[in-house]
Amino acid sequence: MAQGRGGVPGSGRADNDERALTHMSTSTDPTLWSAAELLVAYRDRKLSPVEVTKATLARIEKFNPIVNAYIHVDMDGALAEAKASEARWMTGAPKGLVDGVPVGVKDNFLVADMPARFGSQLTSDATQTTDSPSVARLREHGAVFLGKTTMPEYGWKATSDSPLTGLTRNPWDTRMTTGGSSSGAVASAVLGMGPLQLGTDGGGSIRIPAAFTGCFGIKPTRARVPIYPAAPLGTIAHHGPLTRTVTDAAIMMSVISQPDARDVYAWIAPATYYTNNLDDGVRGLRIAYSPRLGYAPRVDPEIEAAVAKAVRTFESLGAKVEQVDPELGGDPIPAWNTIWWSSMALALQAFGDRAAQLADPGLLAGAGQGAGTLATDYMRAQLKRAELHNVFVRFHQTYDLLLTPSLPLPAFEVGHLVPPSGEWGTAWCDWAPFSYPFNLTQQPASSVPCGFTSQGLPIGLQIVGPIGADDRVLRASRAFETTAPFAMLDEPRQH
Repeated sequence: MAQGRGGVPGSGRADNDERALTHMSTSTDPTLWSAAELLVAYRDRKLSPVEVTKATLARIEKFNPIVNAYIHVDMDGALAEAKASEARWMTGAPKGLVDGVPVGVKDNFLVADMPARFGSQLTSDATQTTDSPSVARLREHGAVFLGKTTMPEYGWKATSDSPLTGLTRNPWDTRMTTGGSSSGAVASAVLGMGPLQLGTDGGGSIRIPAAFTGCFGIKPTRARVPIYPAAPLGTIAHHGPLTRTVTDAAIMMSVISQPDARDVYAWIAPATYYTNNLDDGVRGLRIAYSPRLGYAPRVDPEIEAAVAKAVRTFESLGAKVEQVDPELGGDPIPAWNTIWWSSMALALQAFGDRAAQLADPGLLAGAGQGAGTLATDYMRAQLKRAELHNVFVRFHQTYDLLLTPSLPLPAFEVGHLVPPSGEWGTAWCDWAPFSYPFNLTQQPASSVPCGFTSQGLPIGLQIVGPIGADDRVLRASRAFETTAPFAMLDEPRQH
């Protein structure tokens, strides 16, 4: 099967605790298998989609009370889809690239017959009548939809709590945040509660939680994966995969990057089969390494050491690596803030006085700031984006890829917007300086697990490519994965 070309990953281990780690390809529990492995098992009739879906739903029932990853589970709908998939596999006629594979969907996507709450008490619990583009494409390829995953309200912050669902906890240490805003998606991916997870990323909301929880996430080139309904965030918002392996993300990207006429910004070119050439490696690529992007004030020493070691791995794989900072002219956070907070103000505007009573106080404060944005300020931010775009056009004329830390720190205590030590600033962007520039520029960027702290918390490496080079980012991510397979958990670590 073409989607299996990326191979079957092994299991990495955290030196400090091997007891909870599992080797997916040898585990007898199919919930811990990759989507690629499940598809082979379906083809060979060693497993059925019904068996896998039942096992996954049982796992959600067991672990969701601990980590709070799902806001809505559609048991009956999932089993009905699994039975239909099983019938197709029994006749040797699967519907598509992910037929029978369980999928979780972040709660700001539309899924027919499921609610879309956006992590907010302000929204209705009425079921939707249509699918967002990524959901529609996955449905066309036979995916089994498990339910909707948790997120902070309207995805306004990069932590894992909301007034609607409470706290979502990090499976590696349930005292810690998963990061956000794709918080439930990463907890589900890591714990085998659905091998394919849909997330969104407007300032790091795929890459930040992927880094905090040790799974793989990629923010695609903005126009490559269509979005509907249109978000107030416009073209800084991206939809993409969160998975346990790079191969699974490549399979998922092959499906969700098909065109959809509802997105005014989306490409009309057919999707690429991202599993093709996935194992071609990085030999001969010119790769830049920027430890702080030229402006990040600090990086935790353990993070810095792990990322530097990961960078050296690319040299051993035959890439030409040079330490260099892009000429950004400082932190682009003012431009991002202008777009972000004015968009949050617009999102809350429709709810009138109810927002003041029910919304997250931090969201209210930020939206109040955004409501005062002038049209001239907004246009100035867009011009800054154009300037940054051209900085990276020039940069990528020399370098095929850029490596940075995904985050400068490990996961911190759940329920806090910033680390309670007070050492990392007062806004969430203060501790996440590496992600939002690439929402402004719309470039593809992934977070790849690259080790653990001494406390057993995951560390992430960010891989950034030029616009449209999603296949190159996936290829580099896969090359690294082959040398350092990603460690996974078979149960949450509770403290």
